[in-house]
Parts: sequence; C-alpha cells; structure tokens
Amino acid sequence: MCGIVGIVADPDIIGNVAPILVQGLKRLEYRGYDSAGFALIECSSNKLLIFKDKGRIDKVVEEYSVHKYCAVCGIAHTRWATHGEPNTVNAHPHVDCRNEIAVVHNGIIKNFAELRQLLEERGHKFKSETDTEVIAHLLEEYLENGDSMWEAFKKLVKVIEGAYAIAVVYAYEPNRIYFARKVSPLVIGLGEGFNMIASDIPSMLQYTKRFVALNDGEYGYIEPYRLYLEKSGTPVEWHHRVMTVTWSIEDAEKGGYPHYMLKEIMEQPRVLYETYTGLMSSRELEKAAEILASADHIFVTGAGTSYHAGLVFAYFMARIARRPVITFISSEYLAYRSLDHSNSALVAISQSGETIDTLQAVRSFKSSGGRVVAVSNVVGSTIPRESDTTVYTRAGPEIGVAATKTFLTQVLALTSIALALAVHTGSLTKAEYTEAMRELRNASHAASSGIDRSIRLVELLASSLRSKNNIYVLGRGLGVPLAYEAALKIKEVSYIHAEAYPAGESKHGPIALVEEEFPVIFVGVPPEDELLEKLQSNVMEMKARGASTIVIGTSSYRELEGVDFYIDVGNYSEILAPYAVVPPFQLLAYKLAVMLNRDPDKPRNLAKTVTVE
Repeated sequence: MCGIVGIVADPDIIGNVAPILVQGLKRLEYRGYDSAGFALIECSSNKLLIFKDKGRIDKVVEEYSVHKYCAVCGIAHTRWATHGEPNTVNAHPHVDCRNEIAVVHNGIIKNFAELRQLLEERGHKFKSETDTEVIAHLLEEYLENGDSMWEAFKKLVKVIEGAYAIAVVYAYEPNRIYFARKVSPLVIGLGEGFNMIASDIPSMLQYTKRFVALNDGEYGYIEPYRLYLEKSGTPVEWHHRVMTVTWSIEDAEKGGYPHYMLKEIMEQPRVLYETYTGLMSSRELEKAAEILASADHIFVTGAGTSYHAGLVFAYFMARIARRPVITFISSEYLAYRSLDHSNSALVAISQSGETIDTLQAVRSFKSSGGRVVAVSNVVGSTIPRESDTTVYTRAGPEIGVAATKTFLTQVLALTSIALALAVHTGSLTKAEYTEAMRELRNASHAASSGIDRSIRLVELLASSLRSKNNIYVLGRGLGVPLAYEAALKIKEVSYIHAEAYPAGESKHGPIALVEEEFPVIFVGVPPEDELLEKLQSNVMEMKARGASTIVIGTSSYRELEGVDFYIDVGNYSEILAPYAVVPPFQLLAYKLAVMLNRDPDKPRNLAKTVTVE
C-alpha cells in the first residue's frame, strides 16, 4: 500500500533531485497513505536531511520547504501504517543513531522484534514503533563492525525475514541508492545521467520510459550511470529485461477532469477498444485456452473488484464454454491449499499484478502442481511473472483508488478467454467464435452509450439518494456480479452503506430492512425472456413495503411496472450488457461522492494496491 520513490543523479545533468522526488511521490498517492517523508543528501555538504510528517505530501513539502533544498540523491515514501500508529515519529524515512543512514520500506519485517531486542542490547536507540527502523540500525551495526555499506546491505538481506521493498541512502555515498525486493514490488527507471527506483511506474513516467521490474529476491544499487543487481550472491544480467513503456505522462494526469475517477470512467470507450485490439493482435487468448482446456478443474480468484470480474467470468464460462469453475476470494484460499492441483488451473485476476493475497494464492497453487493464467494490467508485475501465461487488460495507469476502467477491461479479457476456450473445446464453432468476437468489438460502443444515456439522469438520481443511509442493489443472472460491483463502488467513494444480493435472495433476510423510501436499485440485463418476469416480482415485493424502486438496465426492462426511476442504457445482448450497465453505476457513485464532499480519488482507509496480508 505504501509508495517508494528515489533518484540518484549526476549534478551536471540534474542540479537538484528534490522537485523530482516530490512529483514522483505525488504520483504514488493513488496507493493510499497516512504520512509522507523525504530523505535528501545535500549537494554541498553531503549532510542527510530528513523531512516527514503525518498527513498529505503537500503538507510535508510546504511545512519543511522541501523544494528549497539542493540534493544530489534522495528517497521518499508514503506510509500506510502496519506497525505503529500513523504519526510523525513512525513516518518514513527512518535513520540510524548517527543520522547517516536513511531507510524507506514497504511490507512487513517478520523478525523485527527479535532484531530490535538484539540491537537495543548493543546500545542502539530506537525512536519509533515501526519494524522499518530495525533496518537502519542493523546496517549501522554492520558498519561499526568494519563492513562496507555494500557488504552490510548484503548481510541485511540475509538476516531480515518477511515481505519487503527497501531503499537506502548513506550520507557518505551520495551517488548510490541501495535496494532489495521480496514480494513487495520495486521498479528501476533508467535515465540519462540519472537512475530512479519506485514502487510503480507512474511515479517515474515524466522522466523516463525505460524500466526494469525487479524479480523476487533481487537486491543491488543504482548510481547515476549504473544499475547493479544480485540474487543469492550471484550477479544478475538485466539488460534483456529492459521494457519501454508507451504510456504518456498525460495518461497519468486528470486530462481536464476534476477527478481521476471521472476521467477514468469517461475514457472507458477508448480503453475497451485498446483492450480488444491488443487481445486480437496477440496469442494471449490462445495460450490461456490451451492451459484451461487441459485442466480437470478450473479455479478463479481475485480480491475486491477483481473478484467481481471473476464472477462474471464464471457466469460466461458456464453459459458459453460449458465449464463450471470454482471462484474464491484470494484471502480465503486456505480451504483449497491442501488439494492436489496437478490437474487444475487457476485464473488469477489482479489489476496491479501485486495484490498480496492473490500472489500468495498463485504461489501456493503452483507449489501443489497447478498451472496459472494471470489477468493483469501491469506488464512485468509479480503475478504475471510467476504465472504460466498472462492475458493483459491494457487499461493504462488507473490513478483513482476505486477501480473503474480496469473492471470493464478485466471483464472484456475474461469474456474473451471464455470464448477462446469454448472454440478450443468445441462448445462453439469457429464461425460462432468469430461472430462473438466481432460482437465484443462493440464493447466500446456499449460503454459510450451507457455513459451518454445516463450522465444527466445520474445527476438527478444522486440528488435523491445523497441523504440515504442505506441502499440495496439487486440483480439476477449476470446482474448479480454487476450488482456486487455497483454496491462496492457506492460505498467505497460515497461512504453510503450499499449492499448487493441476488434478487431471489432478497426475501431470505434483506427485505426485513426495507421500509418507506428505502432505495432499491435493480440491475436489468439479458436474457430478458428468462429474467424480466422474475425481476418484476421482486420489484413489486419491494414496492409493497414502501421502497423507492430504481432500475438501471437494458431497454426491455422499461416494461417493468412499479418502477420510480429508470435509466435505459440501450438494447444490448448478454455479452455486451456489462459495458453499458456498469458505467451508470460508476457515475452514480462518483456523483454521490462529489455531492457529499468526499474525495472520490482517495477514499478513506483504502489503498489502490494492497501489498500487505
């Protein structure tokens, strides 16, 4: 959840790295944080300067006038508390007793308590409650015993246990940043006369397009003109791993919209087209289908929005490919850990490719003999690298914490996988497959229609819902996972309690809460000939108890009686309905947040990328 960024530069190329650190760290705000800090090695004196505090990055920058200091090297950090409460003392960077070593760290050091006790017995004075501070003092201890910093750092990597991404600067080596990666992501940015390190690519996009994603267990250092990597004491050749990213910096900015969330909702038609084009021009679907076809059992996992996309996938796997699948939330993998997966396949869905619970499920699944198909948005991230093959969603950077465009691009990629498997196994003929993929090309148009036909109506609907404390979202068939995603979006960004249920389950408990003007939103999707009549019954059940009934769905649902408010997204087939139905719910969540003075880009207590169990 935390964010790291660092840069070391030739002062003749970049005179002062402090502004770059500030901008880079701000582009990691989407990961979520409660405090921020900077460690700079001053240009003239090589003195180590530390600026940190609880609260927003801008607050720290303004309070300490970070821009005014000249630095040749520095690291910065946004913290999401895991050890110790969020305050100034616990904020990163952390330093040693002499204020010569500064450390920033994401993850958890599992053996920090015993290491801290040992170091305190040797006279080290700790200031914080964090596990991270152990790193600075341990390096100091090794230096006092005569090791060089590089020797000390290699010893450190052998001693600490847990999941971590670490960056370290040393006042007496102003031209070097040390780093190590285990589980938590780290990426190197290669520049001309400078090199960078960060948790994620967007923080470095303004300065370079060339990156090296670190593999698990790698450590090393960067200098202005050098990257050095090791793993288990052996040098690592990295030049063939350099990837050039085509995202423009504008892709990671708001593009004239007041919030990233709105920008990312509105760009879904374009992004879906790019996802479709990318899938059609690669062999990703074919490789995924081959793995799934050879499996006796197929499992699907994800967390949050990715899990909901997995439920859509499970629906289409049954309807189109005629293969039942087992879906589970990544953090609940325990039930399946003891199984022999040698004849099974796992579809692991993660926007970031770094979601820790999903990654642990992938590793456990593979260790028991299974094969893994990853669905991810980030090339070079950990889950794709550890999977047998990957289908990429190509949504570009998503800065808003609440997933929008990445959900629908996941749905498009997963539906395409189901279709590819269906033709591979004979559930669809080649002609039927070709026609279905041709139809999916219209996902972009469906999303555009859903936005255009709802944007004004959503404003009216949000005005009527802003004072509500509770909302139900009900659906049937394909509408159930879409309802789950809709309710998640509403509560994520507006903080209004919203719950989703299969409409048929509403009478088994949820209806007990329904009273006068209780808002109930129904998701209307194909096949209408099977679902419309049943949904009509559910609408009337709610209406009889005084509920405010709302429908967001395809045109056929206009036939429903007893509906107080209706958003018609157009007439779409089952395979295209999600792209038309979902954007109005996203817009509703966004409008509610804005009307209630919430920040839709940074919901409280949430983080974009969850890298701690």
